[in-house]
This record gives sequence, C-alpha cells and structure tokens, in this order.
Amino acid sequence: MGIITTFLSPLRNIPFSDQETSISASINRTITHIYCIMAGTIKAIYYFWIDKNLPEIRKRTRDLHGHLGIKPRKIVVITGFRRVGKTYLVYDLIKDLLKEVSKEEAIYINFDDERIPRRTEFLSRLLPVIRETSRKEITYLFLDEVQEMPDWSKWLRRLIDNEEMEIFVTGSSSKVSSREIPTELRGRCLEVEMFPLSFSEFLDFKGISLDLEDLEYREKDLAVLRNYLSEYLKYGGMPEVVQADERFKIEILQQYYRTVVSQDIIERHKVHNEDALKTMMRLLINSTQYSISKLHNTMKSMGMEVGKSTLIKYLGHVKDSYFLQPVMIHSTKVKDSLQYPRKVYFIDNGFITALSTRFDKDQGRSYENCVAVELMRRGMRERMFYWRNERGWEVDFCIRSPTGVDRLIQVCYDLDDPYTPEREVRALIKASSELECDDLAIITGDVEKFEEHRGKKIRFIPLWKFLLEER
Repeated sequence: MGIITTFLSPLRNIPFSDQETSISASINRTITHIYCIMAGTIKAIYYFWIDKNLPEIRKRTRDLHGHLGIKPRKIVVITGFRRVGKTYLVYDLIKDLLKEVSKEEAIYINFDDERIPRRTEFLSRLLPVIRETSRKEITYLFLDEVQEMPDWSKWLRRLIDNEEMEIFVTGSSSKVSSREIPTELRGRCLEVEMFPLSFSEFLDFKGISLDLEDLEYREKDLAVLRNYLSEYLKYGGMPEVVQADERFKIEILQQYYRTVVSQDIIERHKVHNEDALKTMMRLLINSTQYSISKLHNTMKSMGMEVGKSTLIKYLGHVKDSYFLQPVMIHSTKVKDSLQYPRKVYFIDNGFITALSTRFDKDQGRSYENCVAVELMRRGMRERMFYWRNERGWEVDFCIRSPTGVDRLIQVCYDLDDPYTPEREVRALIKASSELECDDLAIITGDVEKFEEHRGKKIRFIPLWKFLLEER
C-alpha cells in the first residue's frame, strides 16, 4: 500500500482526467523500461552464444542427425534425467551443422541462465530482438529447459505453426515428455529420451575396444571386461562420474541427488513438507518395492504425519524427475495393479551405491537395476511389468505389447545355490504357460547355455552379453 500511496501522492491536486493521463504515461514508461532491459538481456545472451566455444564431444550411440528435416515438421524434444548428456547431444548436432551454417543461423538458448526472467514477455520478445540484432535468419533453434518459462508450450505452438525453423527442446522434467506434453503441443512433438551411458558407451568412454566374437573363450579379455562391468554396476554410467577419479565418484553422485531433490522436486513442485519427502526417498532407496500403505505406516511409526494422497503426489514428483521408475504387477485386473506393491528401479546404479545403506554391496540388486535401465533404454519403459502368482512365485520382467506378453526375463546373479535356479526356472515356466510366452531368458553372472524344461526353451545369458548384444 505504501508504494501505491507514494506513486499517487503527487497526483492529489491534479484533476482526475489529467491524473488518468499521467498514470497511463507512467505505466507506458515502465513497460518501455522493462522491454529495454529484456532486449538488453536477450542481446547479451545472443552474443554470449555467438562467442561461445563448444566443448569437445564424446560421441554417443544415439544422435540427433536423423531428426533433421522431418516431414511433417515436429519439435524434437530431448528428455531425461539431469546430467545424462542431453545438452552434449545437442552440441554434437550443432557442431556438425556449423560446418554448413553460421552460429547466427543455429541459435542455442539455455533457460537455466540466471539472467533470464521467468516472464512470458521474455519469450515474446526473444525472436524479434534476435532478428533485430542478427544479420541472418534463424534456421535451427535449440532451447534448453524452456519448460521452466510461463506459457512456454503456447509459445512453442505459435513457433511451430508459423515459423520455418527447426526446433529442438531439451528438458529434465517429464513436463516435456510425450506422457505429459501440454495439449497445445500434442501431435507436434517427437521425443528422444536420453539415459546414462550404456555399457557399450561406458567401454568407449574408457577407451576399451574388445572383439566380442568368441570373447567367452578368451579368458584374459573376458577378465578385463568383467572388471569394467563391476565398475559399471557399482558406479553406473553418468558421464561425468565415469570420467571422474574414483575418489570423487560417490561425492559427485550424492551432489546430483541433492540437486535433484532441492531443484527438480522441492523447488519445481513447491513441496512444503521437505522432511517427509526426503524420508520417503530414503525409504525407497533402501527398498526393492513399495506400496503406499506400507510407506504411510512406516513413516507414521517414525512420527511423521503425512497423508497417503500427499505420498502419491510426492512419488509423482520423484518420477517426473526421471530419478526412479516404478514397475507394476502384470495383471488384467485394475484392482491388482493398484493393490500389489510396485517394484522400484533407479535411473543409474551409482545412486544405489552412493545412497543406499542396505544394498550398496548387493550384486543381485545391482544386476536387476542395471537390466531395468537397459530395458528402458531399449524403449520398454511403458511395457515393463513384473509377474507374480498367488503362491508368491515371481518373474522379474514381463515385457508386454498390445497383443500379449513378448518376453519373460529373470535376473539371477548367483546360480551356485542349487535351489536358486530351480526357483527361477519354476516361476519362469509357470508364467510362460499362463501368459503364452515362449521367449524366456535368465540373465546370470557367467552362465551361458540353453535348457529345456517342460517343452520350453530357456536361454541363460551373462549380463555383459545381454548389455552388449544388438538391440
């Protein structure tokens, strides 16, 4: 109220009509001033890009070159967990484009830049100011974390409908994913999901090149591969962590986790009960499965009053950040899908090592999580379930398609205990008969063979071979 009084006090002795004119002029001057500041910010960011030296890029298996010139035109959206390499994937494409066009024609804007105000007007002014500044027309537009801006989706809709440029968007929130893309952008986007390094990419980053043909018979090379697999299972495939000195790997992973919790979850979703969220995440990290009721009761026993609806909301926020993936039971009954516990997998094995107090040395957990991430990398995120019958027999992964179940996979690190393979095979055969699926696999530590049980052929395959085989 004090600001308004101060603003209006000089107008008290001025006739009302003149007051209106004076206020209007003041507002116009203020708007002009704001627009001038925005224009200055846009120009500064534009010249920062023009002068920027792009970093050296390590090639990944996935690239964006095949997404150029798509007809009909689409906004290419690169999604995934923070620091998995989305920006570097974009840089890789830009570097190749710059062999043919100038930086003025391939513009990159990072909306995490602290100079950028969170205002719709900034988006509205962005291209006009760049066009006033640049000598050339924009051919390619790259937008990093634009989903943090108000009305970002409406602005992108206007661009794709009215501009001829090719647009690439990166984001570490599911707000830009195909699952949650705003209505105005539906049918106008093509999603590319990025993951931490695959085992093949991990070996490439380490400078390791092995001929995989008959590798199982070359003990020396196989020993080298197993050592690197152990490192991959322990510390994961986050690019910076892979290249870091071992002394700092855990610290970097813990730093990533703190950033995800504070920025991607608490700040982004305006979480008020931070203690409840952090406690819930600690419980999940130290669990292989969860149910809302069990989480609620456990937290209640710890003296933490939080409603089930709040926990459901918090779990959605954590999933939105790509940090974890819940997997439901395979069932044709909606009631079962809601009632049965959900298994939980994390985007990178390194987080289990860096954060878990129960599973940091559990090879079985590491193997299963690694397989889950690889299946997601192969495009099975929404097709991945687990199977369990009324006797408690379980199959780790049940890969569904619209026509039925395509594949059943067990993960079994240690087959030395004679009861373990019997248990795994028994469940696999039972599920195979019930679901009419004949593609059966058991992913192991070292065992490779085929076995036939009750007319069903089961492939036993070492984890390293599963991770490196052609998709």
